[in-house]
Amino acid sequence: MMPVQIRVTERLIELIDRMVEEGVYSNRSEAIRDAIRRHVTVNKS
Repeated sequence: MMPVQIRVTERLIELIDRMVEEGVYSNRSEAIRDAIRRHVTVNKS
């Protein structure tokens, strides 16, 4: 995988961290990769 630097709001980090704490994802990176994957898959032309 290639690293990508992004900036997100504090509120988004709080929501991502909550999903990590609840065990939905193992870490922030996994949550963000999944969100990007879902967006690209749904919106591909």
